[in-house]
Amino acid sequence: MGRCGHRVGRAARQRRRKRESTIGSVSLGQQPQYVRLMQFLHQRGFTSTLLQPALFTDTGRGLQTLQNIKPGEIIVSLPESCLLTTTTVLNSYLGPFIKSWKRRLSPLLVLCVFLVCERHRGEASDWFPYISVLPNTYTCPAYFSDGVVDILPAAVRRRAVEQREAVCDMHSSNQDFFRSLQLVLSHPVEDVLTYEALRWAWCSVNTRSVFMSRPSNDVLLGQDNYALAPFLDLLNHQPDVQVKASFNPQTRCYEIRSVSGTRRYRQAFINYGCHDNQRLLLEYGFVATNNPHSVVYVEPDLLHDVLRGDKSLDQKIKFLKENNFLHNLTVSREGPSWRLMAALRVLSLPQTQFHLWKAALLGQAVSENTEERSIHTAKTVCQRLLHDTQTALQKISRLLQQCEQPIREQLDVASLLRQEESSILQSCLETLEDLMLEL
Repeated sequence: MGRCGHRVGRAARQRRRKRESTIGSVSLGQQPQYVRLMQFLHQRGFTSTLLQPALFTDTGRGLQTLQNIKPGEIIVSLPESCLLTTTTVLNSYLGPFIKSWKRRLSPLLVLCVFLVCERHRGEASDWFPYISVLPNTYTCPAYFSDGVVDILPAAVRRRAVEQREAVCDMHSSNQDFFRSLQLVLSHPVEDVLTYEALRWAWCSVNTRSVFMSRPSNDVLLGQDNYALAPFLDLLNHQPDVQVKASFNPQTRCYEIRSVSGTRRYRQAFINYGCHDNQRLLLEYGFVATNNPHSVVYVEPDLLHDVLRGDKSLDQKIKFLKENNFLHNLTVSREGPSWRLMAALRVLSLPQTQFHLWKAALLGQAVSENTEERSIHTAKTVCQRLLHDTQTALQKISRLLQQCEQPIREQLDVASLLRQEESSILQSCLETLEDLMLEL
């Protein structure tokens, strides 16, 4: 979570007011699992009168304000005793196994194993009231079927495969450690610490934990920044909301402070950071509509394909790579990014003008003909991306007619991402048309 550091414009505020006027909600506070959760937290020192769990028509589960929240007011203050961290795990029945293991384990693995074991224990677990309200499944790419992965944009598809491989590697490379835990499990370890169970825990930690820097120790390997925060993790993300979130060492609480305030009976939101929709999908399993930070990424392979007739293309691509200009090339609703246009100017210069390549990367003016070729190439790139996006949306539409619920949820998220990208690309093409007319 974090702040985006920009002020919300009038148009954004008007859109939000219009959206809020049509949103319905139903309180979840009286449902048994949430009653148990609040009792569990109150026993650990948590007191909250500002928020209650609710189901919203636009975002699903979230937290609803019970009174007006003023600018600068703390909306949630969760005591350290309510946080699930590696300290929790090391002080549990798993601690001796982790401390005595032949190699140091990662904080992420330790938290995942604890979640799986506690879920397996059911109501016997101290953490059952929290685990019982965690989602049973996620819409992160680690859960996506091959068919859904195939319709993602190229960059997301590559990261999705890496995500799945990371979970698979965590499961396969720690089998010896898992077997060492058989003494504290009531069922065979291979039936408890399965790939599916570890995937669930991995997504729970990665999508729901807050950042909380912790001192390094001799037991665990790597940075220890994860903290699962019951109740607090019901807060949903909204790109134009500003909050301050951190662990307060004086109060020993993890605190969320509102910057602009929230009206009574509205959904309280936080901000996970200035993330585009691809990152939101990869890290949290959702897409934010009308996300002001969203962009469409341009892959080097696409540039190579669009400009394949240029005999000096390989030399230019090598030059761009050496100057770190082949990544983070994007287009937004306002048009191509500065980095993309700089790269396209280099790609549009003839080989005989090699002495101008560096100048083009530094933003210096090029000839009118070079600028025209750059804009034309940007237009072609956007058209290719838009065609790919529309083809994917057509495939999603067909798949939705014949799939079952888990896949439907994955397709819905993929569809939202593709729809947002289609809108961005259409706006970018309009901008490029205007630029062509100005030349």
